Amino acid sequence: MRVQVLTVLPSQEPLVESAMASWEGRPSTIPLLAARTAPSLEIDPTFAAIAVGSGRPAETTVTSMAPEASERFVVRGFIEAEDPSAIPAMLDGEPVFADPVIAPFAPTCAGSAALGNAAQVRSKLSQTALAGRGLTGDRVAIAIMDTGINLAALRVALGMVPRFDVANSWTPPGGGTAPFAYPVDHGTMCAYDALIMAPKATLLDYPVLAANAPGGGIVGRTLSVAVQGFAKLLAFWAVAFAGPVYNGLVVNNSWGIYHPSWDFPAGHPGRYVDNPNHPFMLLVSVLARTGADILFAAGNCGAQCPDGRCQTRVVGSIMGANASADVLTLAGCDVRDSRVGYSSQGPSIAGMPQQKPDLTAYTHFLGSQAFGPGSPDTGTSAACPVAAGCVAAIRTHAGLAAVPPAHLMAQLKATARNVHANPGWNGDYGHGIIDPDAAAQSVGV
Repeated sequence: MRVQVLTVLPSQEPLVESAMASWEGRPSTIPLLAARTAPSLEIDPTFAAIAVGSGRPAETTVTSMAPEASERFVVRGFIEAEDPSAIPAMLDGEPVFADPVIAPFAPTCAGSAALGNAAQVRSKLSQTALAGRGLTGDRVAIAIMDTGINLAALRVALGMVPRFDVANSWTPPGGGTAPFAYPVDHGTMCAYDALIMAPKATLLDYPVLAANAPGGGIVGRTLSVAVQGFAKLLAFWAVAFAGPVYNGLVVNNSWGIYHPSWDFPAGHPGRYVDNPNHPFMLLVSVLARTGADILFAAGNCGAQCPDGRCQTRVVGSIMGANASADVLTLAGCDVRDSRVGYSSQGPSIAGMPQQKPDLTAYTHFLGSQAFGPGSPDTGTSAACPVAAGCVAAIRTHAGLAAVPPAHLMAQLKATARNVHANPGWNGDYGHGIIDPDAAAQSVGV
């Protein structure tokens, strides 16, 4: 069998040039295939090398990730293995990591009608009170890491012209579609839902799930495309934050892995779902430490109505970056404050922080209608951008120096509205339903 993998190689000229060319948006002057690799690894020349500093999350910084300074680089390639259990842990002394398929946590429980609408979500989350204090998302960027955004459809759904930033958005290499011109799909829904609470935020389009990403179709929807997208976003944010062009960056991820069988076998050191040292985890960690607020959906493997792709597995179903300590993980409830049955429950997968999800936000309401007239915005896919909009609203005046991401995350959890019989964290709601007004007041805005 031919297996697509990621590996981390020591610095050498073809890798440095490939990474620099990607950052600068130009063709590389040295073929990536000129890099020295294990004979059994077939490098993918369509995937630019990505600088990852030392390759160790705890000590990697944005400065150390500059291509000319980086010690290590991620590349994508292919190896041959008789079966998954035969995938090597190392190639010529260099680690091999999984590049699993990823998917949006899209609408589920087919046929279930919308409960409430976007206006009710605004009311439940005190959007008028926030706006009255100027907390609208002005000068805050929200990166929608998804299938791509259709701006024309978004304008119709919103009844307004949303703010958007084409220059700092991203088109995957070989993608061929301009930012904000993607088919109406999951990404458009997420963009709409993020603007419910932060109508003056600026959208960034990062189509890591687009069907025309490198490889096409399901092949393109692998974690390596998210690795590329996060690397590009990190480069943008390092410049914007230094400006500053924006007061804050909120990163919405309504996607993940439905089942561990999509990954390397259990026990493989390069597995993704329970591995804090995977290269993608490194990028998430560094981006968080630079001041970005990163949100991930919990998933749609809840016990009462799991997606078929969960393969009936409803325990430990919050996996990978969705369970990272550096991100805010969102479960979903309806406008009656009842947890939706498909919302993945904690604790998360063994080997990752166990108290996930962190918070709950609203889903299953009538909003973007991206999937047809009357269709609800659903899944934890919708809960995540609703919460992202809450964070963006708070970030309007909550500066990073006074309120770094870890502090804001702590306050969001401390002020969440408890709807469970017992106080504290629980696997259904996390710390409770997000209360952006209370959180904003707790940080002085």
